[in-house]
Amino acid sequence: MIAIFNKFRIGLLPLYVMLAVLTSSVSLVSCSKDDDLEIQNDFPFEVNVMPVPKDVANGQTVEIRITIQRTGNYSNTQYFLRYFQFDGQGTLRYYDEPPYQPNDLYPLPTEQFRLYYTSTSAVSQSFDVWISDSFGNEKQISFQFNSSD
Repeated sequence: MIAIFNKFRIGLLPLYVMLAVLTSSVSLVSCSKDDDLEIQNDFPFEVNVMPVPKDVANGQTVEIRITIQRTGNYSNTQYFLRYFQFDGQGTLRYYDEPPYQPNDLYPLPTEQFRLYYTSTSAVSQSFDVWISDSFGNEKQISFQFNSSD
């Protein structure tokens, strides 16, 4: 009886080897590097602007209060500003810094800030402010002032 059992056991050896190879290959495939832990650092944001006057006189300065509201918090996110003047003439600046140049990109140090637009024209003026983050998300804010001269 033991001789028959030993023959039967030796006959199953290739089956055991195949089962071991199949189990190890399934384990290796299920542990591939494609299933990396995904960490989200790209959060969309909204821009809130306090109301501004509709009329501006030549030489008058208008305060624009802006707040960036993030939907998530990633500490390394940086925000930038650029603006484009379409009609009229004027200057836009951040607090007491020198005026911004149109179409140049400027870093924003805080998420709540004030811009100051000074009219240098006696006609209607319009410009767009673009706020972007370091991940390529952008928001456009349009401003239009009528001349009160």
